[in-house]
Amino acid sequence: MLSLVVFGALVSVVHAEFYPTYPNIETCVGLPVQYSCENTTVVTDSCCNVVQGGLVLQAQYWNTYTGLEFHGQLLPKGSWSIHGLLPVNCNGTFGQYCDLSRQYDPKPSPSTLPNGTAIPPYKGPSVKQFIQEFNHSDLLHYMDTFWINQGAPNKELWAREFSKHGTCTSTFDVACYEPGYREHQEVVNFFETVVKVFQMYPTYDILAAAGILPSNTTTYTRAQITNALYSQTGADPWLGCYDENGSILQEIWYFHHVLGTEQYGHFKPLDSTTPATCAETGIWYFERTPTSEKVVS
Repeated sequence: MLSLVVFGALVSVVHAEFYPTYPNIETCVGLPVQYSCENTTVVTDSCCNVVQGGLVLQAQYWNTYTGLEFHGQLLPKGSWSIHGLLPVNCNGTFGQYCDLSRQYDPKPSPSTLPNGTAIPPYKGPSVKQFIQEFNHSDLLHYMDTFWINQGAPNKELWAREFSKHGTCTSTFDVACYEPGYREHQEVVNFFETVVKVFQMYPTYDILAAAGILPSNTTTYTRAQITNALYSQTGADPWLGCYDENGSILQEIWYFHHVLGTEQYGHFKPLDSTTPATCAETGIWYFERTPTSEKVVS
């Protein structure tokens, strides 16, 4: 009987179908090629160029614990973790939860939009299930390794990032996946894109190569950190220190304009347009709690 169960499981794996998630860019061929927020001609197809959310921030966290270690939710050793891709409009404004029909966040933050519209908490299947339905197991494994939440399950952070930010980027509109759109296709494609752009910036390795390592005894200057990252990216990132003295490094944002779609286009690094919240000197880049990390390959 056991052998039949095992055989049945193997058969189900063999017949599991991998569904592609890419958008339809056939109409983009032959259109003017231009960077978001730099166009000199009117953009005629918002699926071909990032119109809404054209200033794109790749955001990474440096947390020292997760709060869910007892559930096996651990941080990747020797790496920063993913926050997400944050879209800012070309005029400096930004949207949040831009399409409530694609709101998958069980705990929306904020709970109400600036215009007073309440954001209903999502109560359906998790975005983790969306990934499983497309049979993108490698993507799910990577996200569970490098896209780590603090104080709540990882899948809640993923849901928030798509609902709050992915819906505010024009190239992830459902219309960009027609004809033949499959429900939640753009959600999984957004997650793939977030991972791709995160992989452009091995922050831990760049800093370590410049002699900047997590330490509970040594502080760094803001210039040391930004200069190290500039030397490899060609742009000054934003440094986030959220304590009242601006002395504990917790987040980094890399700024870009995008040529073509956010999914497959070229990301051009830009200097941060936002003042850092870290002090000029005495910045702590703390070591993680040893039991909060796991070795990753």
